[in-house]
Amino acid sequence: MKKTILLAIFFLSLISIQAQTKNFIDQPYIETSAKADTLVTPDEIYLNIIISESDTKGKISVEEMANKMEQKLKHLGIDIQKQLTLNDLSSNFKKYFLRSKDVEKTKSYTLMVHTAVMAGKVIMELEDINIGNVKLDRTAYSQPEKLKLLLRSEAAKKAYEQAVALVEPLGQRVGSAIFISDQTFNERPVVNSNVFMVRGYSSSAPKSEPLNIGFQKIKFQSEVNIKFKLLQPKQ
Repeated sequence: MKKTILLAIFFLSLISIQAQTKNFIDQPYIETSAKADTLVTPDEIYLNIIISESDTKGKISVEEMANKMEQKLKHLGIDIQKQLTLNDLSSNFKKYFLRSKDVEKTKSYTLMVHTAVMAGKVIMELEDINIGNVKLDRTAYSQPEKLKLLLRSEAAKKAYEQAVALVEPLGQRVGSAIFISDQTFNERPVVNSNVFMVRGYSSSAPKSEPLNIGFQKIKFQSEVNIKFKLLQPKQ
């Protein structure tokens, strides 16, 4: 008995799904697609800073240089608790073998700043204390989801306007949306860390001005595909 009831429910559900699909296909509709995109300036700039004994030829310890770096960053108004992280927390130090017996002690950090101007200021301040190994790690935008929602709305509005422009000359009207799909993505800039290096890059730059550093903008794009009901004109 239970099997009979279950089979009956299954076939009723299948018939209902088929009817809904048929109704969707049979009703008149217009399908349009539209895109919306924008370029944004990255507001999260990640710098990789390596402090090495070789920076001062072993005259100043890595620990002392790290303390000097933190003081310089605080002087620039950087919150080192939130914006500065030590990369290798497991061993605290990275060691590189130079020869069979010599070992160079280093510390690696990641610093996040919000503007290119601040990145330039950081470079200048670190060079003053002989920290010259700074590379651009990556860039990012801090509110991607909010921006994607705005682009989806803009793309949907364009799709509706296109539908209206197509059907009005035919004496018809655009009704409610009966199907919506969308995809949104962003193109991250390709970062060549070897191009962005402090050592040798700013030696000729005036110390009174921050370095003029430009970062490639990040592209965000949203595309929607919408089916609208087609209505007859009002009598």
